[in-house]
Amino acid sequence: MTLMQAYVFDAYGTLFDVHSAAAHHRDAIGPRADELSILWRSKQLEYTWTRTLMGAYRDFRALTAQALDFAAARCGGLAPGVRNALLQSYETLDAYADIKPTLAALKAAGARTAILSNGTPDMLASAVASAGLGDLLDVCISIHELQTFKTAPGAYGLVERYLGVKPGEVSFQSSNRWDVAGGVKYGFRGVWINRTGQPDEYVDLAPARILPSLAGLLDDID
Repeated sequence: MTLMQAYVFDAYGTLFDVHSAAAHHRDAIGPRADELSILWRSKQLEYTWTRTLMGAYRDFRALTAQALDFAAARCGGLAPGVRNALLQSYETLDAYADIKPTLAALKAAGARTAILSNGTPDMLASAVASAGLGDLLDVCISIHELQTFKTAPGAYGLVERYLGVKPGEVSFQSSNRWDVAGGVKYGFRGVWINRTGQPDEYVDLAPARILPSLAGLLDDID
């Protein structure tokens, strides 16, 4: 493979483990903690898509809270204080172990690195600081200024504006197959980080590579 000019990463699910918030409070949530976490994430994404289509933007922090409230109601409720603890944990999600060494190697090889995320700027700043990734990223790009979520083409267009690169010079990594499809449609090289072995979809918008972790990007470095 060949080193690309820029490596742009989705944040939630790709760099940060979206299920780590519930995992840290498993005992407080109770026996349906895994079910709650999966539903929380599913509703969070659903709300971004439906609100984008409706033109009724609410920021990612608000939608994350609304999704948690729905998931909690479906899973028997939460004890007092647990809701706030979960939302606070979402600000400092665990980073996957492959993140730092991969970003460091790409930077050392001369590539530019960035995040492109649905998260609000302050949510992303908290997550990046908590994981100690600040020195490994050139820029952290939030869609918030557009008030429209991925997969709207304009969201991916922010990469060109912030990094000054053409779509064909960008390797875009996401664990979300729908997000990879959006990046491919925009013109990026799409890399699907399929951490959980999910079946493929959006076959007409295929990724250039499918990797089990970000470590596979190191093949781009000569």
